[in-house]
Amino acid sequence: MAARSLWTGAISFGLVNVPVRLYPATGARDLHFHMLHGKDDARIQVKRFCTAENAEVPYEEIVKGFEVSRGRYVRIDPAELEKLHPTATHTIEVEDFVDLAEIDPLYFAATYHVAPDKGAGRAFALLRDAMREVGKVAIAKMVMRTKQYLCAVRPSGSGLLLSTMFFADEVVAADEIDLPTDEQAPKARELEMARRLIESLSAKWQPEKYDDDYRAKVLELIERKAEGQHLTAVPERELAPVVNLADALEKSLAAARQHQAPRRGERRAPAERPSAKRAAARRSKSS
Repeated sequence: MAARSLWTGAISFGLVNVPVRLYPATGARDLHFHMLHGKDDARIQVKRFCTAENAEVPYEEIVKGFEVSRGRYVRIDPAELEKLHPTATHTIEVEDFVDLAEIDPLYFAATYHVAPDKGAGRAFALLRDAMREVGKVAIAKMVMRTKQYLCAVRPSGSGLLLSTMFFADEVVAADEIDLPTDEQAPKARELEMARRLIESLSAKWQPEKYDDDYRAKVLELIERKAEGQHLTAVPERELAPVVNLADALEKSLAAARQHQAPRRGERRAPAERPSAKRAAARRSKSS
């Protein structure tokens, strides 16, 4: 089934407009649980409740308020907010072209595929190839639904990718957290061993190599409980604290040379990981 676009409009730079469509580039696979009553498994409903009158409140009596200080609110009418909504121009307005290397990945949020709309293939390819040749990405603003976004548009294969971005005041500066001081700088020997350990564990990026183990285990748990099997929790392995950093690095290097995972604390055989594919196969047979 063909993907459905979630936004249509145009990329605008200078006097050039390129009609495009946006498609999701990622999809969360989170598992969602319902709240049930433990006595009878009935669904739990969340009701709107007034703390002053100790009574349920109908939806038509609910208003929005912004807390300006503890217990003090400013009421905001929905009509007032609608007047402030950014104008939905259906345009990705390019403001600058910058080097991708200058953008800290911290600023990127969600990513979408960008494809040409009908009849815009040539103009789309022109923008894509021109950005690729000069090594630049487009920094733009757009409105999606009722929210304004800062975004970056960059070439990717035969298409473009658009990543929404955080504004500068949404990013937490590193100087607001505790980081190592100069007195905590590693020793030369420790740094050399750490470098060798990183090199021994280096590999090419293969995204399909990494699985969501937790999700697979939860799916297996759900399937086994649905089949009426009794489950026993497996205690997690406790990690021993690192007392000697150099000693831990040496042991990690030795383990890496033997193609084993670095370990801390007591060595134990790894537990068999449940197979998400096996669980999915059993589900398809039973349905």
